Parts: sequence; C-alpha cells; structure tokens
Amino acid sequence: MEMGSSRFNIEFEPAKVRLPSGKEIRLIEALKFCYDISDTDFQVLKALIGSDGKNEDDLAEQLKLSKASINRSVNKLVSLGFVERMKDVSSKGGRPKYIYRSIPVDKLIERITEDFKRCAELFGAVLPKELKFSQQ
Repeated sequence: MEMGSSRFNIEFEPAKVRLPSGKEIRLIEALKFCYDISDTDFQVLKALIGSDGKNEDDLAEQLKLSKASINRSVNKLVSLGFVERMKDVSSKGGRPKYIYRSIPVDKLIERITEDFKRCAELFGAVLPKELKFSQQ
C-alpha cells in the first residue's frame, strides 16, 4: 500500500461519551446544555487556549468567521469567565481594541468539571421531590 493512498485518509472523530440511555454525545453538546455555548463559541475558545492572546481580527482570519460572530462569542466566553479581555496597549486612537486569552487550560478543565458535578448535584436534589410529588 502506498502512503499517499486514499485508504490512509484519517478523519478525527471527537471523543464521545455514552450516556445511560445509550445515546452518545460530544463534549460540545454537554457544553451547550450547561452553558448555552454555540459551535462558534467553542471554536473561538479552542483557538484561544494556549495562545498569548488574540484580537478579534486575528480570530476572524484564523477561523474564517465574521467579526460580528467573533465579537458575540468572545463576549459570551468573557461573561462565562472562560476568557479574559485586556486592552490592547498597541492600539492607537479611536475605539479601543482588545486582546482575548483563555484562562489557563487546567483552570478551565477544573471549572467545567466542577460545574458538571454541581449540575449533577442540583438534578439529584430535584429528583426525589419530583418523583415523590408524582406519587401523591
């Protein structure tokens, strides 16, 4: 077999988690449920992880998205505390420009893990009340 053969085309399949129902979901689906994060928001977050910081122009060019989409996503990610916004000291005059950087990836993982645990606790607390109420 030749190395250039089309049989060696490999596509990355994002990791999935099998739920008790048997349904398999990707991480983005869980993030959508817990944080209302869109696919675009997730792309922006991944582009910022590990970078020294990027402005909206950099992100729009890298991800081939409109600046309006990037702006919505960075604002959402900043409001969630996943991304930090800093004034770009190199911008001169006019409307201030900002640099965006994700929080450190270990902190991001810790935060999302804790939030997932908290969601499970909240549903666990509601479950007995709902099931007991339905028996009456």
